[in-house]
Amino acid sequence: MPEHSQPIDLEEARQTIFAQLSCRAGTEILPLAQARGRITAELVKAQIPLPPFTASAMDGYAVRKVDFEKRTALRVIGASLAGHPYDGTVGGGECVRVFTGAVVPEGADLVVLQERLKHTEEEPDGSVAVTFEQHQPDEDFIRPVGNDVLLGQSLCARGEVLSPLLMGSLAAAGVADICVYKPVTVGVFSSGDELRDPGTPPQSLTLGQIYDSNSFTLASILQSLPLRVVTLDRLPDEANAVEVALTAASKRCDLLITSGGVSVGDADFIGATIAKLGTLAFWRLNLKPGKPLAFGKIGDCWIFGLPGNPVSTIVTCLLLVLPSLQVLCGTQPSPLVRFNAQLKTSLTHRPGRVEYQRGIYQADELSEGGLAVSHTGDQGSNRLSTFAGANCLIEVPKDSGDIAMGSNVKILLLRDLLS
Repeated sequence: MPEHSQPIDLEEARQTIFAQLSCRAGTEILPLAQARGRITAELVKAQIPLPPFTASAMDGYAVRKVDFEKRTALRVIGASLAGHPYDGTVGGGECVRVFTGAVVPEGADLVVLQERLKHTEEEPDGSVAVTFEQHQPDEDFIRPVGNDVLLGQSLCARGEVLSPLLMGSLAAAGVADICVYKPVTVGVFSSGDELRDPGTPPQSLTLGQIYDSNSFTLASILQSLPLRVVTLDRLPDEANAVEVALTAASKRCDLLITSGGVSVGDADFIGATIAKLGTLAFWRLNLKPGKPLAFGKIGDCWIFGLPGNPVSTIVTCLLLVLPSLQVLCGTQPSPLVRFNAQLKTSLTHRPGRVEYQRGIYQADELSEGGLAVSHTGDQGSNRLSTFAGANCLIEVPKDSGDIAMGSNVKILLLRDLLS
């Protein structure tokens, strides 16, 4: 594992991390109904063709083309409904009433739309005869077997997330059980003697104490992936205790996440402990918020040491941890998809680090890309409130200075980063 002693850019950090990771999960067979959100571990093929029979694409009458072209009355000999096919063959001078999705009976090679019905007449024997408008049909309105999906056709590759829409496609093609990757185990630590559990009565907090929002937020963010999240005891501000805790946790987890304790203060031990127990790849980024970030490995367990400020924790989790976990879980890391937007508020920025400010975008026909964006106020990395109402991150290039209102910027949608 290469070691970077100098701060590195976000893209280099992502490439460094992704190049070293691989899927850590075993596999298991699950009923399809229980597999939502899981990741496929093998190629999945259709068990039946779709449609599995010759089906009508519209409501109408199943006829023989040769009879239709004669423009004569055709005797209706039955009906074919979805789930209730007509059990017979369409012969000369005959037709069958047919409905969308129903089986087209043998002998018929054209469905005449019901809108083209011209006249209905009862015959002396009680049967019904129909005639149609003179027209040239646009198509035969018949779906052949396998028109949508062929038997044995590949429906999804290994490494795809089972979304509701994909699961519907698989169910329609006869897939009942599916091989998926097992959840990987992720341990979440917070670091700091000042932290107390959310839910502690406010009057029980002593001077200098705050709620541990980071581990709560991280565990919530990680729910978007098929993980087994273990919330671990908080790390105290003591080097030996940190070493003991990381050693033990690394033996039961595929990946560890800590928040806090990765800077250069007297009580910051995470980076040094990773280096002592394993390998430290890097511990500083050219990123705001999120400069102090450690990435490395202890034994077979990967570890991210995230900064302790709440906004820094969230931003680095979205940009680095979540896509890394996608790799461990068996799929591909999500790319950073950027959109153009016009800035409706000015931005203050000191060159040197790329910055991601919290923003609110909305549709605006007059703006480039059809989007306009505003930041959410003071962007201090301690201000968790800057995420209130935010739906994007505004990307400020590292070489940029202040950006004037009306300028074009790039934004990353939070819904993409969280998925």
